Amino acid sequence: MTVYSAPSRELLFTLQSIGRLGDLSGFELYEHATPETVEQVIEEAGRLARDVIAPTNPIGDKNGAKLENGRVLLPKEFETAWKAYTEGGWPGVPFEAEFGGQSLPWTVTVAVSELWSSSNMAFGLVMLLNQGATEAIHAHGTEEQKAIYLEKMIAGEWTGTMNLTEPQAGSDLGEIKSRATPGEDGTWRIKGQKIFITFGEHDLAKNIIHLVLAKTPGAPAGSKGISCFIVPKFLINEDGSLGKRNDVRCVSLEHKIGIHGSPTCVMAFGDNDDCVGYMIGKENRGLQAMFTMMNNARLSVGVQGLGLAERAYQQALAFAQERRQSRAVGAPPGPSAIIEHPDVRRMLFTMRSTIDAMRALVCRNALAIDLAKVAPTEEERTNERALADLLTPITKSWCTDRGTDLTSLNIQIHGGMGFIEETGAAQHWRDSRIAPIYEGTNGIQAIDLVTRKVPLQGGDTVRGLIGEIEAVIPALNAAGHADLAAIAAALAPAAAGFAKATDWVLANVATNTDDVLATASTYLEMAGNVVGGWLLARQALAAVEKLKEDGADRKFFGARIASARYFAEQRLPVAAALLGPVTTGNAILADLPGLLVA
Repeated sequence: MTVYSAPSRELLFTLQSIGRLGDLSGFELYEHATPETVEQVIEEAGRLARDVIAPTNPIGDKNGAKLENGRVLLPKEFETAWKAYTEGGWPGVPFEAEFGGQSLPWTVTVAVSELWSSSNMAFGLVMLLNQGATEAIHAHGTEEQKAIYLEKMIAGEWTGTMNLTEPQAGSDLGEIKSRATPGEDGTWRIKGQKIFITFGEHDLAKNIIHLVLAKTPGAPAGSKGISCFIVPKFLINEDGSLGKRNDVRCVSLEHKIGIHGSPTCVMAFGDNDDCVGYMIGKENRGLQAMFTMMNNARLSVGVQGLGLAERAYQQALAFAQERRQSRAVGAPPGPSAIIEHPDVRRMLFTMRSTIDAMRALVCRNALAIDLAKVAPTEEERTNERALADLLTPITKSWCTDRGTDLTSLNIQIHGGMGFIEETGAAQHWRDSRIAPIYEGTNGIQAIDLVTRKVPLQGGDTVRGLIGEIEAVIPALNAAGHADLAAIAAALAPAAAGFAKATDWVLANVATNTDDVLATASTYLEMAGNVVGGWLLARQALAAVEKLKEDGADRKFFGARIASARYFAEQRLPVAAALLGPVTTGNAILADLPGLLVA
């Protein structure tokens, strides 16, 4: 497996051209996040990812997590990496200084998270879940709960988990059977079993803070009767020290296709009828707290798709430069490096340009979260919050689907070598395959997009986004640059098709819901391609301006323009062609069960 190298320059260019890095430091909340400071943060995170975390990736894949006498043991190298990660203050990147955090923007947080996902996605899951649980407690916890948990979790001394799924309740959480019974002291007794719990038990932290969904006595049926509880592995004494072990344990570990270094646990709560929990938020409103956690987790899972794709691309590029097979057209006698063959170049540039689009989409999604906090007017904050809501299912689904596509292309570029585990190419694909499934399957993301997010603000949010996409086309044409004109020529019909598809969704989602749901995933695919192409067009414009400066790096900025043009000419025509499939509806699918069952 090749040595991972952090794409620091690409990250910084994306932060500058899409993430408004220079502007964010003008707001009081982010005044310390100057471009110079952020550059140092990215460089330091890159070193940690390359030198400390990345070497643990094949170790975790080979050795995995082990359950021994009720304890989950991880490779010793994970402990060393976790120590370096926590001592560097990295768990606190997005959180307020009041609780020991760094108060950096989400745009910077996702940039750093990409490095963790590239270097070891399985290890990065403990970071992701801890961040999400911390966010939920911060948003919904009482002042007492915040005082007890936040500082320790932000320091990485304790980690957090999300406990939703049960054997009979996967995507449909209304079917959960876990129960919470009130105690006389204001605490609750939790009883039930949860499955697929990431880092539900491990030996990296002193305590594990579980957020658990359960139903209270007399709760309404379905999802309206779900409450959320904080269930610590060890109870906390009044002085903040750890007390007795709570009645919660890991009963088994799942054997998975990938992410072997991440323990996926079956958790038992209350086997001895003494599992103590503390309600967070209001009774029967537990999904509010959990969705605070899940919304940011969905963005972070999109980042996982990006991170794995970048790691796979680096490996594919190195292999293509070294592997020699067959004589390329016009090459000297003898075998050529396979990068000289046009089809290999096609695969490599498909990877490169798509990764650039993924990174830009992740960044714009994160920027919307930041601006929802700091934009100067209430109207701007409301609009950016709505845009973040709109982009999140697109980011999660489109980036994770592309992650599986691109890690598969890495295997293809390796040829037979890619099918052999020793090269490490297969691990990236195996690890990537979970991302379209967890934190809400991509099909559910598509349903959420068309039924909830596209209709936001009466459709004004998505129409505003389409307006921004269309507005860049005249700027591309006015630049007097052949590459930008070619991008405009591809973007215009794709944007027009996206607008028509959106109008169809808005017109039919309430009255012909089955038709819209049948093509929701196709609509999401279209949206990801068009938004990605638009963001790359903006980057191409920025790169052209950079090339006018004295001493500009013509290779780097030229590559940004080439990437945008390649994506525009290869992906945007596909997006435009999806208008027909999106608006076809459900006619054939409605009859499909009868056609499939004899």
